[in-house]
Amino acid sequence: MKNIAVIPARGGSKRLHRKNIIDFCGKPMLVHTVEAALSTQLFQKVVVSTEDCEIADIAYRAGAVVDMRAAYLSSDTATVAEVCLDYLSREASAGHEYDALCCCYATAPMRTAKDIVETMSLLEVGKCDFSVAITNFSHYPHQALNKNIDGYLVPVWPEIVQSQAKSMGEIYAGNGSTYAVNVNAFLKFSEFYGPLMKGYFMPFMRSIDIDSYEDYELALAIAKYTGFSK
Repeated sequence: MKNIAVIPARGGSKRLHRKNIIDFCGKPMLVHTVEAALSTQLFQKVVVSTEDCEIADIAYRAGAVVDMRAAYLSSDTATVAEVCLDYLSREASAGHEYDALCCCYATAPMRTAKDIVETMSLLEVGKCDFSVAITNFSHYPHQALNKNIDGYLVPVWPEIVQSQAKSMGEIYAGNGSTYAVNVNAFLKFSEFYGPLMKGYFMPFMRSIDIDSYEDYELALAIAKYTGFSK
């Protein structure tokens, strides 16, 4: 199989400034993911997609191929799926076709090369078109609440909010670190969640998706506790 890894790393971040290249255990956060993807030896290319020159320089020095994405793909409304589809389209126009794509988020620095390998392997051994790294929900999702226009809390799913947790069965969440797709299916559905999808379970301590200062402090504490170092 011809595989490609895409690491989206936009320069703008609202909640944690410059989160993709903030220092994490002695390296810019992005570098942990680049090194993990490269060390799998699964990919013809490990591509960092960005619009930011500083991120591009860090990615290049870490060994990634750099793709300077178009401005419209760096807006707050652009999706990562759109970024990946655009890159695949340009690669196809240049005569480069791929069987599988793995999208690895830079904000999950404790995800390992093995986690990437296992998520990718589901596409072959799991007889599926989509695979995603998953973990347990930290709260019961059926008890989710919204505020109405009057400021009162109302259940998102009123028909199941009173259900016992054990009646819900095993429920997982995509942990925001790693997605793998059959390229033909990805081109058809244009998203990372589709039919014939399987999940690779990752424990909470490797599933921190760093999007805020609180996430960052938690991840650093876990890294210290576990002796994380790459």
